[in-house]
Amino acid sequence: MPSILKTFRLLSDPTRLRLLLLLEQEELSVSELQEILALGQSTISTHLAQLRAEDLVEDRRTGKNVLYRVRPAAFAGLMDVLREAVREIPEAALDGEALRLVLGRRRDKVRAYFDELAGKFGRHYVPGRSWKGLAETVIKLLPPLVIADLGAGEGTVAQLLAQRAERVIAVDSSEKMVEFGADLARKHGLTNMDYRLGDLEQLPIEDASVDVAFFSQSLHHAPHPERALAEAHRILRLGGRIAVLDLLKHHFEEARELYADLWLGFSEAELTVMMAGAGFERCETAIVHREDQPPHLETVLATGDKPGAPMRN
Repeated sequence: MPSILKTFRLLSDPTRLRLLLLLEQEELSVSELQEILALGQSTISTHLAQLRAEDLVEDRRTGKNVLYRVRPAAFAGLMDVLREAVREIPEAALDGEALRLVLGRRRDKVRAYFDELAGKFGRHYVPGRSWKGLAETVIKLLPPLVIADLGAGEGTVAQLLAQRAERVIAVDSSEKMVEFGADLARKHGLTNMDYRLGDLEQLPIEDASVDVAFFSQSLHHAPHPERALAEAHRILRLGGRIAVLDLLKHHFEEARELYADLWLGFSEAELTVMMAGAGFERCETAIVHREDQPPHLETVLATGDKPGAPMRN
């Protein structure tokens, strides 16, 4: 039987408390716990070893994975107290949503299949196939829509979208970026592009006037990301879509100085909660890229819909 004093000492640590509450709900691997808690492998393993040494958690091997779970007999009525205690830990507010996403990926065999294909595609040469070619093709398949490229920079993505869009409104807070992008669009004869100087949290775009709001590696530059998402909701027509392509939450602190990043990316759970809070429905996320070179930054794609009638065809 675990020592009561040692048990309370262990449970005084917020991370171990969060671990126990998660493992009470579901058997999880170290890698899944890493993803939910946004902590390193060694940190998670150390905490699990301490909990296991006191018989508070147990593990079992399934294939190549080791899954951990709470030993219910070790708590004997204590779980209700722990659930109350975890409410005092601000970081735990997103644990439930992060757990839901991790379990969803377990069940998503289709995504796993395409993840495998994507890995092969990235490592092997296939004559005539390129990401640029695929992007061009996919864009040509889109219906002509009004698209807002929010945090557009010099407009590389906006100009690609303009090949098919009814109109592209590119917004950036840098006057020089807007001047450069607008000049480049004129040179390329893109008359359906509209560059505007503005802030992500106060967009110079009319209410309910666009079909798609797109943040491409720009949301982590917003002082208040939730306000930027609320602005995207405001400018979208009923049934419009939002797409956020950004960095997955990371610990590369140098990015703040090197790239003027205000946020070190976002977890899938954070994006889902912020988008839902802004009024979006059917929010989905996926990890779409991982860099080969250190610090191995990953890219997350999040999408959602503004409730209402479908977008115009």
